[in-house]
Amino acid sequence: MKLFNTLTKQHDLTKGDPAKNILIFSIPLLIGNLAQQLYNTVDAIVVSHYIGDIALGAVGISGPAINLLIMIFVAISTGSSVLVGQFYGAEDRDNLNKTIGSIFILALIFGLIVTIISVLITEPVLYLLNTPEEMFTMATDYLRTIFWGITSLALYNLLTAALRALGDSFYPLLFLLVSTIVNIILDIIFVKYFHLGTFGVAIATVIAQSVSAILCIFRLKSLKDIFDMDRKYLIYNPKITKRIFKIGLPNAATQGIFSTAMIVIQSLTNSFGPLVITANTAVMRVDGFVMMPNFTFGIASTTFTAQNIGAKRLDRVREGAKATIKIGLITSTFLSLLIVIFGKEVTMIFSNTPEIIDYASKFMRILSLGYIAFTATQVFGGVMRGSGDTITPMWISIISVVLLRTPLAYLLVHLSKTAANPMGNPSMIFLGHVISWITGSILTVLAYKSGRWKRRLKDTLMIE
Repeated sequence: MKLFNTLTKQHDLTKGDPAKNILIFSIPLLIGNLAQQLYNTVDAIVVSHYIGDIALGAVGISGPAINLLIMIFVAISTGSSVLVGQFYGAEDRDNLNKTIGSIFILALIFGLIVTIISVLITEPVLYLLNTPEEMFTMATDYLRTIFWGITSLALYNLLTAALRALGDSFYPLLFLLVSTIVNIILDIIFVKYFHLGTFGVAIATVIAQSVSAILCIFRLKSLKDIFDMDRKYLIYNPKITKRIFKIGLPNAATQGIFSTAMIVIQSLTNSFGPLVITANTAVMRVDGFVMMPNFTFGIASTTFTAQNIGAKRLDRVREGAKATIKIGLITSTFLSLLIVIFGKEVTMIFSNTPEIIDYASKFMRILSLGYIAFTATQVFGGVMRGSGDTITPMWISIISVVLLRTPLAYLLVHLSKTAANPMGNPSMIFLGHVISWITGSILTVLAYKSGRWKRRLKDTLMIE
């Protein structure tokens, strides 16, 4: 009961031992992120076992386009969470209420706009991705249906970011677990019993996301001692919105650029045909699990930094960064070893096709070389974002992903071409990932140690 009470309360990260604070805050967040990945993985397993490898590849092809929208929502939520965390740390309830109210309205407006645009461009996007003819119809059904549910996805991402910034990482976890269970049940019903194919998988996902968004609204409404869900706050506030976008847009641009680069790389991957596409889909599901601790510690680092800056406790920011990087490095090292040892066995969960298993296990072992480096990027990048400096991480992502990873993938594949293998080696795409992760890590550590991110502290709490 004591552990439950500890995990469910709002966490004031400005007091107590930083390492303990970060661990307690991160546990529900990590479980939630893993549940989110389970959400996607169950889709893949159900599709593979009840429809087939081609359908699994079709769902995987849709991934980069969906991730582009998710990452943009998550990035904008960074601006929201930084403001919420700083106002909460400063005990400025009026601006806290205005910020959360603005987040709700922004999610509705932005979600509606993105839905309309996305539904209209579904087929052009799939053509751009070099989608094989045998996968095109299934990919269209899946992607267009997901796009119709984008508003609930926007609400969920922005509102959970606000809850986490208040120190509440338990209830977002609980809602995600409920959503995951709903998704699993509906996946099986729609695919196995109703035979709705990839359309059924997408419908299950949209319904489950809507459930989690509604639960987030009820949770915020229950926090009467922190947030007042009064109509006067549920309006468009230009000053707050300007501040949210000032912090969040660089991160949104970063994630948009990153996801666009991944779409280009997905197009290269698709050129190798259905076997490599399906293997890549399986690898990305496993990669998502391995990456989750890194993303979790990045969010924890951002929240810890934002609250302590709001409370004018800059001394605790560096303590928190040191504690988080130690925890993150231990975790990523352990997971990398698991991938090296059990990569082939994990792949067999998704497919029994020998060629797919062989491709996927090779791809995963290559990726395992870069997970440790990616930890530093997330943790120290989180500190900079929590301080309000989202510009520096943006440029680091542009350099490491756009200027390095994407052209490097094409170059390495080209250099691997031989008379016996005129298409080149698809493993080179994943080697490009690793090199870009290491480069991004080096640049992030150098930027953090330079201390330039502190220069933005003077105006982080100003609402003009």
